[in-house]
Amino acid sequence: MRPVRPAVLSLFAFAGGLTAGGFLIAADRAEVDYTRDIRPLLANACYQCHGPDDAAREAGLRLDRFDGAAGELPSGERAIVPGDAGASGLLARITASDPDVVMPPPHSGKSLSPREVELLRRWIDSGAPYAVHWSFVPPARPVRPEVSHPGWGVNPIDDFVLARLDREGLQPAPEADRHTLLRRVSIDLTGLPPTPEEVALFVNDRSPDAYGQAVDRLLAKSAYGERWAALWLDLARYGDSAGYIHDPLRSIWRWRDWLIEALNRNLPYDEFSRDMLAGDLLPDATTEQIIATGFHRNTTTNTEGGSNAAEYHYAAVVDRVNTTFEVWMGVTMACAQCHNHKYDPFTQRDYYQIVAIFNSQEDFNSETPARDVPRVGRDAEFADRAARLEAAQQTFDAATAAADAAQPEWESAVDRDALPPEVVEAIAVAVEERTPQHLERIRNHHRTTREDWRTADEALKAARAARDEVGTTAMVMREVDPRPTHVFIRGDFRSPAEPVQPGVPAALHAAAAEEAFNRLALARWLFAPENPLTARVAVNRMWQELFGIGLVETAEEFGAQGELPSHPELLDWLATEYVRLGWDTKRLLKTIVMSRTYRQASQGEPEQVAADPYNRLLARGPRVRLSAEQLRDQALAVSGLLSPKLYGPPVHPHQPTNGLAAAFGSSTDWETSRGEDRYRRALYTQWRRNLPYPSMVAFDVPERAVCSTRRIRTNTPVQALVTLNDPVFVEAAQALARRILTGDAESTEARAALALETVLARPATAGETQRIVELCETTRAALGERSAEAELLATRPLGPLPEGVDSVEAAAWTVVANVLLNLDEALMKR
Repeated sequence: MRPVRPAVLSLFAFAGGLTAGGFLIAADRAEVDYTRDIRPLLANACYQCHGPDDAAREAGLRLDRFDGAAGELPSGERAIVPGDAGASGLLARITASDPDVVMPPPHSGKSLSPREVELLRRWIDSGAPYAVHWSFVPPARPVRPEVSHPGWGVNPIDDFVLARLDREGLQPAPEADRHTLLRRVSIDLTGLPPTPEEVALFVNDRSPDAYGQAVDRLLAKSAYGERWAALWLDLARYGDSAGYIHDPLRSIWRWRDWLIEALNRNLPYDEFSRDMLAGDLLPDATTEQIIATGFHRNTTTNTEGGSNAAEYHYAAVVDRVNTTFEVWMGVTMACAQCHNHKYDPFTQRDYYQIVAIFNSQEDFNSETPARDVPRVGRDAEFADRAARLEAAQQTFDAATAAADAAQPEWESAVDRDALPPEVVEAIAVAVEERTPQHLERIRNHHRTTREDWRTADEALKAARAARDEVGTTAMVMREVDPRPTHVFIRGDFRSPAEPVQPGVPAALHAAAAEEAFNRLALARWLFAPENPLTARVAVNRMWQELFGIGLVETAEEFGAQGELPSHPELLDWLATEYVRLGWDTKRLLKTIVMSRTYRQASQGEPEQVAADPYNRLLARGPRVRLSAEQLRDQALAVSGLLSPKLYGPPVHPHQPTNGLAAAFGSSTDWETSRGEDRYRRALYTQWRRNLPYPSMVAFDVPERAVCSTRRIRTNTPVQALVTLNDPVFVEAAQALARRILTGDAESTEARAALALETVLARPATAGETQRIVELCETTRAALGERSAEAELLATRPLGPLPEGVDSVEAAAWTVVANVLLNLDEALMKR
């Protein structure tokens, strides 16, 4: 697993670049920059006690503002004397040898290096100029820089990258070969490897725009929406269960389907976001816009008896606040729930003004509010069947009313000897003494004796089943009268303090005047032209998905504790370009993947790798392990098992059962799906928060109890055990073996070449073919006298072999397929 580096180290990497020996720090530069060099240093070492939080501030010293740092303290000294580091108390304290005097104090575990001290000294001597944190300044469109090789790039992205490489004395890598490039862009845009037909079409197309046309074809595929929806499931903390102790299942998958469909039709990002945050508040809101609000119904809900409704309502509201600001603005607003933010200019009052926005929703610890809605693309059928259901309901209600009206007469005339004992017992009780249970027994039995009621009941059930074939229930947001909102002392909902009204952080741009500052007003504020963060955060997330790491590595934190952008001008160009394109996501993605930067080979020269091991300078193409979903989907795709079916309820693919149990020993409720549902894409897998799908957890999918803006990639032995032995991967190996054996290739050599090309989307070399042949022959010989074992290896869990396929041969090729699916090249995007 890549270690998490302290922000201050990344600061120096950003400021001074990288050398073969490590970080070249900013102290070696002629000019010290506050945003790049000083603010992150002070934030990391000093702001906890001397930052924005009034309650936590010590000695009356505030270092995040010039007036606080340069003003006279009660002691008479000044922490910073602009232009004179020697007279500044800050320098005296951080260089003191007395443990009772030195800052930061030893018990904090923080300290400044000599080079950091030198940075502060030079900054103070230069006048101690302060500046607003870079991410809180709206992006301005930068001028394209001059570069050493103007003909190398195809768009401004390349100029910004090449300018940085020029400064560092590095050269970009050559373009990746066509097979590698197509596999890379196919996985990035659709989450799937290219088919053999797609490979042949691109490789054989020698027109100047062959690659651009291939990109257009990928963006037009429905698989595009499924791939990018997987990202949003993490952001939305999506789950098919409610969470907490009992973690019951619930119906929220229709929001997931809306997400896929909206991404495929390229709904502009501002509208896409507005619909999720406040689609129900739009004038004449459509059904789809209301379904979109399921984004904020992904909160966990506690259905345990005796739970405090106020407590869990507050928990849901807080989750919505924190998620909204992490997803759209990349800031840790949650830090202001209990006190003023210690590093960023957000007060606790700011926090509860946002709470007030989300405090006016109908919200219970259940699936309500919800509404019956059509499945994607089934609107007309749903409307027709819903009308039939309504008519059937009216007929049923009339039959029920008639039956209940006739009940007294029936009771007096019925032969009680013919009745069930429990009904006889209930009728025997005097009318005025009957309990609700008595009344229900009599009423239910009497209704079933009437043919008109039975007919109406059967018709109603049939009509409801017919409607449910084309519809489902969607959890949605619904506004109610605003509730009183208070600042909660230390974040405790039982300790209300002063009241607040809906609003936004005072340190950021003002909101437009609105009759009611609700979720819709918040959505407009997020996409106002002067918002400094929304576009930056969005384009950084796209870059992260394509390159494995964002221009700002800390995608969840653009504030003072986050890392600085590796290419700030490029980040701002992308942000302004996204807005210029009308928030057109597909066009911006195409712009990025068309760049020379993206199309570089991922193999760098040794000196490049040594100078930039994490490829922050972008001197080579991305090389990243596939995500959990992509690994599974690739295995199913190359084996021919993957179902192309779109949308629908969650499915239960095969999974290991030994040792699996839900929390508190309850059932896992997991019955493996049949037919093609067993082989759906990974994002359709039922996601139960207390018992998530094991193989995906092994590959770093979060449990989704809270918003997750990036997955921290790990490398563990368990992952190899999954791809070698998990039932899904074993099935894929068996299916791939059958695909090879029943194809046109007849010789072992031809089959070996076909197998590798099928998995890696490139031709096999002669050496690779020979090694596969040797593996196949060795395995075949080992299994020749063990037919029973070969049969199991070839058929469990996939099932019987096709007619005419030898079990030993199938088993040998299953081993080959298993090995190919576990090659580093198969597990990586290169």
